[in-house]
Amino acid sequence: MRTDCLLLQIISAMQSLFQNRIPLNFYQAIVQGIGEDGGLLVPNFDFTKVDLKELSKLNYVDLATEVLSTFVPEDGKTLIHEACLNAYGKGLFPEIVVPVKKAGDVYVAELFHGQTAAFKDMALSLLPYLMTLSLKQLDEQREVMILAATSGDTGKAALEGFKDVEGTCIKVFYPLDGVSTIQQQQMVSQTGNNVKVIGIHGNFDDAQTAVKKAFASEELKAASDKHNVFLSSANSINVGRLIPQIVYYFHSYFELVRNNEINLGDRINFCVPSGNFGNCLAGYFAKLMGLPINKFICASNKNNILTDFFTTGKYDANREFYKTNAPAMDILVSSNLERLVWFMADGDGEKVRGYMDKLNHEGIYEVDEEIFVRIKDQFKAGYLSEDKVLDTIRECFNETGYLLDTHTAIGYGVLKQYQKDTGDNTKTVLLSTASPYKFPESVYQAIYGEELDVYSAINKLNEKTGVPIPKALAGIKEREILHKKAIDKTEIISFIKSEIEAL
Repeated sequence: MRTDCLLLQIISAMQSLFQNRIPLNFYQAIVQGIGEDGGLLVPNFDFTKVDLKELSKLNYVDLATEVLSTFVPEDGKTLIHEACLNAYGKGLFPEIVVPVKKAGDVYVAELFHGQTAAFKDMALSLLPYLMTLSLKQLDEQREVMILAATSGDTGKAALEGFKDVEGTCIKVFYPLDGVSTIQQQQMVSQTGNNVKVIGIHGNFDDAQTAVKKAFASEELKAASDKHNVFLSSANSINVGRLIPQIVYYFHSYFELVRNNEINLGDRINFCVPSGNFGNCLAGYFAKLMGLPINKFICASNKNNILTDFFTTGKYDANREFYKTNAPAMDILVSSNLERLVWFMADGDGEKVRGYMDKLNHEGIYEVDEEIFVRIKDQFKAGYLSEDKVLDTIRECFNETGYLLDTHTAIGYGVLKQYQKDTGDNTKTVLLSTASPYKFPESVYQAIYGEELDVYSAINKLNEKTGVPIPKALAGIKEREILHKKAIDKTEIISFIKSEIEAL
């Protein structure tokens, strides 16, 4: 399909949030991962408005091709289609890649039917193909070392995506006490000749900060140059991780159209469980491309820094860090929020740099009133305590028969509170970010009031609810532990250097 509305002749350009540097094309942005000045890369063009009627007719592979093609040079569409076909069209996902089901009056877009039973699969199944095609387009001969910090799901999805991919190796850092038992077991049992999983004594923010510093480190740059290596990222600091997430917003909307729940052109809300905000930001990009979205409802757990930001305009990281029953949301530094602020500031890189400098040095910043008014117009927010998460799982299951994981329960609970407080009954899609079997002990306790170990909880939950165990999690207890390395958070940079020198 080629329409006047899909202006594929637009040459993709990316620029750093902080500086108006010489723009990078799409392939350079994927490979580089982050700006040389430490700023995140953003698309540097007006988002192409798409033809909703034409796109609504497409399957997921073709839809992804059309959406992502707006970011690439004109001759890149065939390459993008091949990548999307490999990621989504060869049996790694069900025929309907993202089923949309109903839980009462809430439409639940299930993003967890990939290789790791979590929504990160939606982007990380595609990113390795984007990386390899970008390397070829740039005639890059150096070894690519992928660095990823994870609060649980990114790590496994990235490992699965990049394992044994020629010309790459991947290092994943996770907090030893900050992921669920299932998430940890998935990572430490990961096979692949080019993968390493490293536990850290610290939290996710420590790992993410270290990974960001790695890209700006002169010491690591010198080592990389000497050993013919360059560093790239698999976190959503890489725009190649971010833009594939745009696709499932369009897909979810079209599923409602196809099922006669809405008419094409009707506005809907999206409720998004969010820790690092990238999942929500992708929806904003979809809106810029013409998807009729009314409001984004950003749902947080007890680490409610995003809720406070969207309520007050102040981002204050000087607070206690909580480990919760929704561990992938246990985050205080939300990188992708930088990108949103940049867009809301009309691309004023100096202003964004000022905010980020304040955050880095003082742990706090506050956007100006003009930016805050723009943000408030589109984003609403709320949070749930741990006890309320369990209550929500039980209530949803008893009332609708739908089984929520702890993360999606936060979205469901925040949405219900938002509807009650505002009277906004706009039809809403809730992004379901993980299978309930990723956190079975919490889900089982919520419904049946009994505390079980994680593996007993999987079996009992399956027996009592009839909800199938995802293939990705079946037999996980018996998988051999292959990665036992653990380091202090202060050792991450030196560890990366030693890995570069070993190549």
